[in-house]
Amino acid sequence: MTVAHRRKWNLAGPTVSASSIAIIGGGASGVLMATHLLRSRDPNLDIVIIEKRTSLGRGLAYSTDLPDHLLNVRASNMSAFADDPDHFVHWLRARNIQIDDPATYFAPRRLYGEYLGQLLHETSKEGSYGRLRIIDEECVGILERDEYLELRLADGSSVVTQRCVLATGHDQKASRSQSLLAPSGADDAALPDPADQALIIGSGLSMVDTCLSLMLAGHHGQIVAVSRRGLLPAVHSKTSPIVLPQADVPLGSGPPEFARWFRDLVRATEARGGNWRDVVDALRPHNQSIWQSWPDASKLQFFRHLKAWWDIHRHRMAPQVSERLSEAIADGRLRVIAGRVLDVRSVEKGFAARLQRRNSQIVDEIRVARIYDCAGVIADPEKSSNPLIGSLLAAGMARPDRLRIGLDVSTDGALISREGIRNDRISAVGPLTRGTFFEIEAIPDIRVQCQRLATALLSQPSST
Repeated sequence: MTVAHRRKWNLAGPTVSASSIAIIGGGASGVLMATHLLRSRDPNLDIVIIEKRTSLGRGLAYSTDLPDHLLNVRASNMSAFADDPDHFVHWLRARNIQIDDPATYFAPRRLYGEYLGQLLHETSKEGSYGRLRIIDEECVGILERDEYLELRLADGSSVVTQRCVLATGHDQKASRSQSLLAPSGADDAALPDPADQALIIGSGLSMVDTCLSLMLAGHHGQIVAVSRRGLLPAVHSKTSPIVLPQADVPLGSGPPEFARWFRDLVRATEARGGNWRDVVDALRPHNQSIWQSWPDASKLQFFRHLKAWWDIHRHRMAPQVSERLSEAIADGRLRVIAGRVLDVRSVEKGFAARLQRRNSQIVDEIRVARIYDCAGVIADPEKSSNPLIGSLLAAGMARPDRLRIGLDVSTDGALISREGIRNDRISAVGPLTRGTFFEIEAIPDIRVQCQRLATALLSQPSST
């Protein structure tokens, strides 16, 4: 869907619909936001998605075409709608995808990208397409006028709207080297010769994807993955869901006390025949409340000492992916090292990297043909490569959150200015809001956020 229209201005100024909402970003967050807004029956609703890519819904996570790149969330929990949990499963089965148990099926990410892209087409069948416009361009700035917002585009044109939602997702700039996970895809120039050694910085899910990409491309040389702790993501398995009432969750207790409570609950669950996954999954509805109950000092303490351990248990691998990785480790094709890369220099036919192992003063040097940066996305807004984020910060319309892991927003998503004033015309969803919500990067969390924000935006009185 690549329809591009821009609102025309007359001599008296722009004509702005009283029910106009612009969504900046057409990845998963942006498509979910638009879809939830379009569930409204308001015939005057005017929605525009501004996205420079021609393929909506893909973003960084779902742009891969490799069938071995699987979702790390079960199909049963990947519906775009929390109130219609089987929506994605029905979509898969309508395409003759064989699914024995949605609770154990992990779909290829390329299929989920197709699903997100077709959500807007499904909405069009309900007579809503006339309320939606797509602009294939990049938004580089926002100007606040008395009665509307003016969104400046990279080609010099503008779009006017009453309200807008920032849904730009993860910053996609590779900070140290070309990554196989870059949005443009892995071309042949990014691949080492099949027998060459490769280095991956990071050992999380992005490393897993890159390792699979190399092996699927025929690479059989050794891959060395280096991360601070050398931890690999845990593996999904069948769970026995448990329900945790919020009254039983120790909100406000610091990370050490919370960790003790968590371990005690795991032991009690295991004694009943369950496992730690049941507890991690049971916490999901409460994760944002837990995060928001902590003062900044507790959040920083969590980041320093517990986040890496939480991440590997919270963001798990599909069993099929784990099997491939375990085979690669067993036969020596993949070596995971706990340590850090001290420096890298160019040498003939590649790079020389000096590695220092964790809790050791010994420094090793390895020669590799390629280095792939999978150490995580850029979280600090002031380091963002997105011109819009830079523009908002420079103008004082936005500020980083106190942990500098996203933009500062209120608990209902409103953007907070440099002076601490909320902006009721500009909101944000998805990873940009991680400082306020923390757990806001997976579809089950983003869909709820988008649903709540859509309800709030549609209930707001227009400013004209």
